[in-house]
Order: sequence, then structure tokens, then C-alpha cells
Amino acid sequence: MAAPFPPAMANQPSLWEQNDLLSLLGAMETASPSASEPEPQAARELMAEPEGDSEPGSMPEPALHSQPEPEPPAPAVIQLPERTPPSCPATLLILDTETTGLDPASGQCLEVGAVLFHVPARAVLGQLSFLIPADTNPARHVNGIDPAVTRLPQPWRQSLALFGALVQSADAVLAHNAAFDRQWFGIDPLPVIERPWICSMDDIRWPGDRHLRANPSVRDLALAYGVPVWAAHRALTDCIYLAQVFERCPELEELLVAALEPRRLFRAQLSYAERHRAKEAGFRWNDPVAGAWARRLSEREVRALPFPVELVSA
Repeated sequence: MAAPFPPAMANQPSLWEQNDLLSLLGAMETASPSASEPEPQAARELMAEPEGDSEPGSMPEPALHSQPEPEPPAPAVIQLPERTPPSCPATLLILDTETTGLDPASGQCLEVGAVLFHVPARAVLGQLSFLIPADTNPARHVNGIDPAVTRLPQPWRQSLALFGALVQSADAVLAHNAAFDRQWFGIDPLPVIERPWICSMDDIRWPGDRHLRANPSVRDLALAYGVPVWAAHRALTDCIYLAQVFERCPELEELLVAALEPRRLFRAQLSYAERHRAKEAGFRWNDPVAGAWARRLSEREVRALPFPVELVSA
């Protein structure tokens, strides 16, 4: 029986255990890189201490190669519907006047109303109405404007300057019976308007399903499009009615393009017994041609007439 180990050696490993441990350590040192060699980048990243709230002892996530952050998308551009053909005005200045008479030689304009209307958006951009001082108003029974009211203090000259800015913003000017309203511009204090003119009474051929006569009044036009008529014979009121008609008119661009076609004055070649046909087609008796049914027409409209006409003037 072998003698027991002294007490001091009781917890020491045996010789064969020491040899096995030494060989194991030698093998590990051979497999591990030397202290002088830098650790590969991937190994350092794998052995890096976890950051943040990682639990102790948990394996750190492998570091991924950083990718460039994608650029934020460009902000969307809001565009209005492209509904206007190239020959169609995008912006209309709808205007109306109230005057002291029918002839600029003996009367004057005492009120101007205007609405700046955007055709593609079917929207009113701005509106304006102002009085011009007048001493008398023989047409008061028609327009209801007391001349004394026109002479009350008010910034009509500043309003006139704003009106000029509205004209500059418009592609075309539109009025109901434009031949009447147009003649007052260019007479002091009203400016000359160098824009194409459109007459919503004579130049626009309103759709047949509205059952309008050839030369409708503003009132009839408004009612045909479901616009309530609540006042009359003031400049801005009629402009508002027309703007609301345009808001409800899906074929407005087509009508405006046709309205801007060149027109010449023609006389109807009809007998007295057939005069009703000229009236139904929008011809006027004695206006502007004395003793005849006449109307300004485009070449396309002349070809569509069911009766012959004669050219009077360009």
C-alpha cells in the first residue's frame, strides 16, 4: 500500500495531470496568434464588448458594413389639372360696367366690377368693385346708383390701380355684351385694355341641352346652370353670376376656344317671311347693320348655318 500524500500536496495535481495541462496550454498557444500580430478586423468586431442595454455574457451581434442612408424622396409637386388647350385662356377677367347712358360721347362709366377667374381650377382668384364719381345719372332707374353716393369719399383711384393689375394678370377679358362694355375703356379715367375680348352673349355658343336662346341674358344663363339670381343691375353681381356659371360648365375650355375664333360681320339672306330663322340663329335686326339681320360669325359657324349669308365687313 502506497504511502499517502503529505498534507501540503493533497490538493496538487498529479504529474500526469500536470503534463496533460502543459501540453494543452502549448497547443492553445500554438493555435492563438502572437501578441505582436494585430487581430484581424473581423475578430476584433466579434469580440467587441456589446453596447447599450445588452445583457452581460450575451454574444454581440456581428458588425455589418455600414450602408449609405437612402436620400429622402423629393417632395411631391401639386399641379393643377392640365385641362386648358394651348389656345384657351387659363385666366379670365370677367368684367361689367354701369354707365349713365348708352353712348360714351354723352355719358360716363360710374361703376366697374371685375372677377379674376382661373379656368383649369374653376376658381375665383380675386374680385373688385368700385364707383367712379359722377355728377348725374340719367340711368338711375336702370342701375339704381345715386350719383351723390358716387361722390362720397372712397379710394376709387387706388381701386382703379388694382383693376389695372387684374387686367395684366388675365389672358383674356370677358363681358356679357362685350361690345357695349369695351367702348368705355380708353376714356379717362378707365385704361385701355390690350387683351383679347370674349362676349359671353354673342361669342359663346352655349350647349343645346341648356335650352337657351341664341343671345341669352345673364339672368337666363345663370338660371340654366342652377345659379340663384338674387340681385340685378350692379356690376359685380353680374360678374359673380358668370363666374358661378363657369364653375358649373364642364365644357368651358371648348367653348372659350371656339369663342376666340376670328369673326366677321354677316347679313342673313332670308325673306321677310323667314325672318324668324335669322332670329333663332342669334342674328339681330337693325344692329349693327341698318335694315338687316346681322351677326358676327366665324368661318366654321357660317358653314354650319342652314341658310345663306352675305359678308358685310371684317
